Amino acid sequence: MQTISLMLQRRLTQSIRRTVLAPYSPACKFPCIFAFLCSQAPVNIPDETFDLKQEETRPCLSYRIEKLPGGEGVLSAFQSWMRDGNPVHRGDVFHTINRLRKLKMNKRALEVMEWVIRERPYRLKELDYSFLLEFTIKIHGISQGEKLFSCLPAEFQNELLYTNLVIACLDKGAIILSLAYMKKMRELNHPMSHLVFNRLIILHSSPRRRKFIPKILSQMRADKVPQHVSTFNILMKIEANEHNIEGLMKVFSDMKRANVEPNEISYCIVATAHAVARLYTVAEVYVEAIEKSMTGNNWSTLDVLIMLYSFLGKEKELERTWQAVQDLPYVRSKSYVLAIEAFGRMGKLDQAEELWLEMKSRKGLNTTEQFNSILSVYCRHGLIKKASEIYREIGKHDCKPNAITYRHLALGCLKANLVEEAVKTLEMGMDLTTSNVVRNSSPWLETTLLIVESFADKGDVGSAEKLFEELIRAKYSRHTFAYNTLIKAYVKAKIYSPNFLKRMILGGSRPDAETYSLVKLAEQYRN
Repeated sequence: MQTISLMLQRRLTQSIRRTVLAPYSPACKFPCIFAFLCSQAPVNIPDETFDLKQEETRPCLSYRIEKLPGGEGVLSAFQSWMRDGNPVHRGDVFHTINRLRKLKMNKRALEVMEWVIRERPYRLKELDYSFLLEFTIKIHGISQGEKLFSCLPAEFQNELLYTNLVIACLDKGAIILSLAYMKKMRELNHPMSHLVFNRLIILHSSPRRRKFIPKILSQMRADKVPQHVSTFNILMKIEANEHNIEGLMKVFSDMKRANVEPNEISYCIVATAHAVARLYTVAEVYVEAIEKSMTGNNWSTLDVLIMLYSFLGKEKELERTWQAVQDLPYVRSKSYVLAIEAFGRMGKLDQAEELWLEMKSRKGLNTTEQFNSILSVYCRHGLIKKASEIYREIGKHDCKPNAITYRHLALGCLKANLVEEAVKTLEMGMDLTTSNVVRNSSPWLETTLLIVESFADKGDVGSAEKLFEELIRAKYSRHTFAYNTLIKAYVKAKIYSPNFLKRMILGGSRPDAETYSLVKLAEQYRN
């Protein structure tokens, strides 16, 4: 047995030495809207989408590896680390791997694990092989990962490695192969992780595949997988993306009945969904729940609170939350963008401009998203001259206007009564490719509805209907206020639409008192 084990280890080492270098390529296939809800492996830090490259530097192994030039291997970083009298501990390696994963530096992470397996600076455990397997599949594909798995020492081919193998296959979209390995796990009596089922649910979150989610949940119960808050969060996020408040609250109630305690992410999802639906009283209750459930100053939760307080019109709370963000060791550009938009939404132009100048001096301007933040503020208030100056500045910083840029400018033109320019600007934006994630995002939909409102005020039914189609595709039209906005266009244009209520109900929206009042007004133009 000892001879066989040595042979397996030799084969494993040889396979690592034969590994060819491949260019970095992110392997994650999941929509970014779910990125903050799941973890990469059972013991990893949750995969958070924030910029770590500008984080406060520390004299750690991870920092040395992150700063290596592109063509230089990790060997020099390890040598300099040990030359300074630092031993390579397991904790140093795991910290490095988690940071490299967050930075999407998968190739570097693979090089680190290859060095660890080859040089053995400490006694290797299952987690080391698990990391090696994960990044081998990310860089070299599933077939290379399977070969590596077969070469691993038998004592390490356990629950953790099988789980990581299944998750890595799911990351590549290989659902059938993942199910085959899950079947193998059952045959070997390995317990299932909720992380595997979380990945399956996300892969089946599209409207075409959502019918399989109940079967996945049934299988989860059959495998006796303990219910976890992250699974409920994913299910709630799916309903929130569909603007289905009833479905969202049903999942939330199911979580309570299952005695699973909601966390701050849970309350963020629920509060945001109600704020987007303009159910501000309910949203305020869940915002309070966020404050109570917060574990420390989590930057992502603070960002959500910034947005929520702007929707709720709570200026003092918004300023307090922004101060908490500024007290963090590092303030991201994304936080500045959200704060600028938040103060602009509340009509606090001076504070939005101050933050814009502060971001400009501290962070520099290197993304279109940064320009769009102040652009949205100016255009929301019809300050088209200032918006034009920002638009001209975009090209000077090697950035390009995107579809959101033109949508903001179109709104600004409408607010300034420049209707022809608004239509031309809208057409320019529609010629650009825009992802479904962007088209379904709250800022995009909010701006689109504001444009529909402007067309409605002018009685331009044709333009309002054309843009309203976008709201229908995103299911944003489920909110009653969206259809009410469209009815206003018909009222202003003195046009009666006999089937409007029927169309509204079939579209998943519920008429309210304002709806019936507007329909009554429109009836006078029946003839």
